Amino acid sequence: MQNQQMNQMQMQSPPPAVTTKDLQYLKDALSWELLAFKKFHFLAQQATDEDIKQALDNAGKMHQNHYQRLLTHLQVNNNQVLAGMQNMQQNQQQNLQ
Repeated sequence: MQNQQMNQMQMQSPPPAVTTKDLQYLKDALSWELLAFKKFHFLAQQATDEDIKQALDNAGKMHQNHYQRLLTHLQVNNNQVLAGMQNMQQNQQQNLQ
């Protein structure tokens, strides 16, 4: 088990294109973050203690921030990225010849 973990490389940055599987993961994560934000927002409105209200608001804002950050991963033009990758591969093949 440790060998498998040691052999796996960690991705330093997200890939330039979003796969169908990635899209499903992102959609699930967006749903979870949105639900958490809504729950914290609702609870903050119900709270009477200002400290608790502030803590719930902060937790809601954190989930809202996560939601916005996840959205940025969906704002890619897959067709443009894939075309660019194909051009790069063609150039590399031509350089090898």
